[in-house]
Amino acid sequence: MTTPDCFTCSKEEQFDDLPPRECVVHDQHWRVAHSFNTAVPGWLVLLPRRHVAAVHDLTDAEASALGMWQVKLSRALRGLTGCAKTYVVQFAEAEGFAHVHFHIVPRMADLPPEHRGPGVFELLRRPEAEWVTPDQADRTARLLRARLQ
Repeated sequence: MTTPDCFTCSKEEQFDDLPPRECVVHDQHWRVAHSFNTAVPGWLVLLPRRHVAAVHDLTDAEASALGMWQVKLSRALRGLTGCAKTYVVQFAEAEGFAHVHFHIVPRMADLPPEHRGPGVFELLRRPEAEWVTPDQADRTARLLRARLQ
């Protein structure tokens, strides 16, 4: 089930043609994408494959898989990036992005204090010259996929 004007649903409709960065890994309930417009390599987004507007609307099967994915992705990011921890964040408030999604963000040990906690979202507002390129995101996606299989 998809919803018009939903960015995530539009990607799900293109599922078979998605580049690695848009489908790092998936199962029947969840798809993992590398975030776009980010200055952080490995910033992942965990997305339910059907349109869900609130966490309480997840099915029991989706909810069960959610916890497993959050831990697996956090471990894979730690192994790949050496991050000190991962942030797991869910708001789904931006226009066009009301589809539930969880940001899984590698927090490096040397991340400046102003970018820790909620401040990490400033790294989605950096100039384009600082963004992870599509090629870099695809490369990261392939490396993560290999760790997760």
